Amino acid sequence: MEYTEKVIENFSCPKHVGELEDANGVGQVGSPACGDIMKIFLKINDEDIIENASFKTFGCGAAVASSSMATDMIIGKSIEEAGKLKNSDVVDALGGLPDVKIHCSVLAAEAIQAAIQDYKTKKA
Repeated sequence: MEYTEKVIENFSCPKHVGELEDANGVGQVGSPACGDIMKIFLKINDEDIIENASFKTFGCGAAVASSSMATDMIIGKSIEEAGKLKNSDVVDALGGLPDVKIHCSVLAAEAIQAAIQDYKTKKA
């Protein structure tokens, strides 16, 4: 299984790791089939802009890399923009993933959507 330099970089030195103490949107998703679990933390300001994002991921290197890249991609974006992030955007940003690891990018996108939904629910 071949990984791109971007995947290796985001796995070896992931950005935005850990729990955000002041997160106001948290989303967790998991895949029982592969055992990966992703938890995304968002700090969203009053203008619905994501000021900060972080993650805690239990899973393989591709899952960690997908979480790292996805959180990096949404910081500074509105929740509307971030909610449109597709797994294919994450795969493209990583320079590709092996077919058997595509589900990792799907989990990252779903965790972000879950965190945004959590924020909207708390705000309502």
